[in-house]
Amino acid sequence: MSESSNSYSARHLSVLEGLEAVRKRPGMYIGSTDQRGLMHCVWEIVDNAVDEALEGHGTSIAVVVHADGSIEVRDTGRGVPVDVEPASGLTGVELVYTKLHAGGKFGGGSYGAAGGLHGVGASVVNALSVRMDVEVDRGGRTYAMSFHRGVPGVFDDGGRAPTPEAPFTEFTEASGLRVVGKVRRGVTGTRVRYWADPQIFPRPTEYDASALRARLRQTSFLVPGLTLTLADERPAEEAARAERTPSSGSGTDGLAQRTGARGATEEAGDLFGTSGDDGVETFLAKGGTRDFVDFLATDASVTDTFRLTGQGTYTETVQQLDKRSGHLRPVEVERTCAVDVALRWGIGYDTLERSFVNIIATPMGGTHLTGFEQAVTKVLRKQIDTNARALKVTARDARIEKDDILAGLTAVVTVRVPEPQFEGQTKEVLGTAPVRQIVAKVVETELGALLSSSKRDLKTQSRALQEKIVGEMRARVSARMHKELTRRKTALETSTLPAKLADCRSDDVSASELFIVEGDSALGTAKNARNSEFQALLPIRGKILNVQKASQADMLRNAECSAIIQVVGAGSGRTFDLDAARYGKVILMTDADVDGAHIRTLLLTLFFRYMRPMIEAGRVYAAVPPLHRIEVSAQGRRKKEIIYTYSDDELVRTLRRLEKQGRSFKEPQRYKGLGEMDAHQLAETTMEPEHRTLRRITLGDEAELLAAENVFELLMGQSVEPRRDFIIEGAHDIDRERIDA
Repeated sequence: MSESSNSYSARHLSVLEGLEAVRKRPGMYIGSTDQRGLMHCVWEIVDNAVDEALEGHGTSIAVVVHADGSIEVRDTGRGVPVDVEPASGLTGVELVYTKLHAGGKFGGGSYGAAGGLHGVGASVVNALSVRMDVEVDRGGRTYAMSFHRGVPGVFDDGGRAPTPEAPFTEFTEASGLRVVGKVRRGVTGTRVRYWADPQIFPRPTEYDASALRARLRQTSFLVPGLTLTLADERPAEEAARAERTPSSGSGTDGLAQRTGARGATEEAGDLFGTSGDDGVETFLAKGGTRDFVDFLATDASVTDTFRLTGQGTYTETVQQLDKRSGHLRPVEVERTCAVDVALRWGIGYDTLERSFVNIIATPMGGTHLTGFEQAVTKVLRKQIDTNARALKVTARDARIEKDDILAGLTAVVTVRVPEPQFEGQTKEVLGTAPVRQIVAKVVETELGALLSSSKRDLKTQSRALQEKIVGEMRARVSARMHKELTRRKTALETSTLPAKLADCRSDDVSASELFIVEGDSALGTAKNARNSEFQALLPIRGKILNVQKASQADMLRNAECSAIIQVVGAGSGRTFDLDAARYGKVILMTDADVDGAHIRTLLLTLFFRYMRPMIEAGRVYAAVPPLHRIEVSAQGRRKKEIIYTYSDDELVRTLRRLEKQGRSFKEPQRYKGLGEMDAHQLAETTMEPEHRTLRRITLGDEAELLAAENVFELLMGQSVEPRRDFIIEGAHDIDRERIDA
C-alpha cells in the first residue's frame, strides 16, 4: 500500500458550513459564473417577487439597474416576514437570505404554485454578492438588513450613496433587523438591492439589458394584469454595449431581438406599455398565452390561435415537516395541475415551442412538453386517418411523424403545479411524471373538439392544417428518397469530388480542415503553405451565387455552390447529415479587403441556408490574414524582426511604438490579396494552427438565430427597399477614410 493511501485520514475531510458551499461551487447553483449565471441571479430575485403576484399579493414589480452596476428589485407583495422563527431564533429576513433550503414554499400553505421551490435562490444570490441590502414594509414600518457575502451586518455609508466599499461591521447578536422608517398601514413590499461579487463573476456589472427587457415582457404575458417596469440607469455607452452583447442562454425566449425588429408597441397594441420620458419601460399585458403566441409567431397563419385550458389531479408522497417532532415525515397529498396552452399553425415550417412551469421557463422541456407533443400528434393522426380519402392518403403513404405535425407550429405550454420537481436549481427541465398525462388529456380533449367541430370556420382551418401536414409528410419522404438516390450514386461512382480540390491525406474527420480559398492565385501560395496531411484546399472563382435570392435549383446548378456542397459531403438543406461531413473544420480564407468580405458573406449565406448544422456545431471559421507587414531593421543586439498587423489602427499604433523605441523600419507592405504573400508568410500568419487566428462563426441561442435570419434577409434577400433604407440610415456613420478603394 502506498504512503499516500496510509496517510489519508479523517483530518483530510472538509465540511463547508452555511453559504460557504455556494461560494465554493457557484456553478452548481446558478449554472456558471459568466453572464448567464449573472443573469440567473436576477431571475431568482425577480421570480420571488412574481410568486407573490401569482398568489394575488401585489400588482407591480420594478427592476432597476443602477449606475454602479447593482441590481434592485422592488415589489408590492406581502413582504418577507420580520418576526422571529422559533426553531432558529432568527428573523424571517435573516433566515430567508442566509440559510439554504429556508423559505415559504415547502408546502406550508403560503404558496399554492410557485417558481421558487428549493429555498436556495435568495440565499445563493446573497452568498454571491459583495453587498446586499434588504428593506421590508410591514405593519406600518420599514425594516432593513444588510449582508456582506452572506454575512449580516451594517455598512457605514456615512450619509452617502450605498457602496460595497463602505466599512462593514458584522453582527454579533442573533439578529440585526433594524427599523429605519414608517409607512402607511396596509403598505407592504420588499426591496432587494445587491452588488454581484467580483471574486465570483469576472464581469459583475455586465447585465444584459435586452434579456432583462425580454424576461419582463415574457412575465407580463404569463401573469396578465401584473405591471413590470425596467429602469436602466447606467451610462448610455455602457447600456448600449449591453444591448449589443446579449447573453447566451439567458432565458430571453427570443423576445429581445424581436422587439428590436418589431418595436414594443407596434405589434403588441395595448398589451404592454412603452418607454416613458424618464427612460423607464413598462410592461403590462392584458391577455395571456394567446397573445404570447401571436407575438412570437412570424409567419402567416393557417389556423387561428387556439387556447386550451383544463386541469387534473394526482397524488404523490411528499416529505412534510412535523411541527411537534420537528422532523420530516412522508405524507400523501393530492395535487391539482392547471394547464394553459395556446397554439397556432402557420405557413412556415419552423417549430417554436415555449414551455413554463409556474411562469418559470423550462428551455429543455420536460414532462409537460412531452405530454403536449404526444397529444397533438395523436389528435392530428386521428383526424388525418378519419379524412384519409378526402386527403388522398393511401396505405402506400408513409406514417405521419411528429415532425410533420409540428412543422409551422407556434405554441406556449404553461402549467401551474404545487411543488414541481425540477432537474437542478436552474429549473430547465420539469420532472414531475403525472403532469405528462394531465397535459396530454387536456390537449387531446380540447384540440380534438376544435378540429372536429362542425362550425364552418373551424372546419376550413382543420382541413387546411391536415393538408399542410400531409404535404409535409410527402416532402419528407421525397427528400429522403432523393438523399438515398444521391448516396447510392455517390457509392457507385469512382470519382465524385471536383478536380480542383487539393485534398488532404488524413481520414480523421476531427483533425481535418477544408480551406475555401478565394482565387487560383491564392491557391498556388496556399498549396505550398499548407500541411497536406490534414489541410485540404478548395479554390472558388470570385463571388459565388447569392443563395438568399436564388432558388434551391439555381443553387445546385451553380458550379461553385455545388462544388462546396459536394466537397463537404453531407448534403444540403433538410437532408444535411452532420455526421457525414468530411472535414472537422471549414475555414473561409478570403482577402482582407471589401471584396474578400463580400465573398465571405456570400459563403456564410450558403452555409446558413443549406448547411446550417455546420455553423450550429461550431465547425465553420473565418481565417484572419494580416493586412500589413513591417520589416524592422536589426539594431545593436536586436535582430531583424517581422511584425504583422491586422488593421489600419493597429498599424498606426505599431509604427508609433517603433518610433518611440528608436527602431528603424522599411515602408510597411500592404497586402491587397492572399496571392501577394509568400508561402511561409501565409503559413505563419494564417494557416499554421500554432500561430494563426480563426474566428468561429456561431449562432448562439434562439434570439441570436432570429437576429441572424433577419440580417441575412435584410442584406442578401429579394426585397430592395429595406436594404436601401438601411444603407441610407447608416450613411452618416461612414467616412471616406473607412472606404477601402
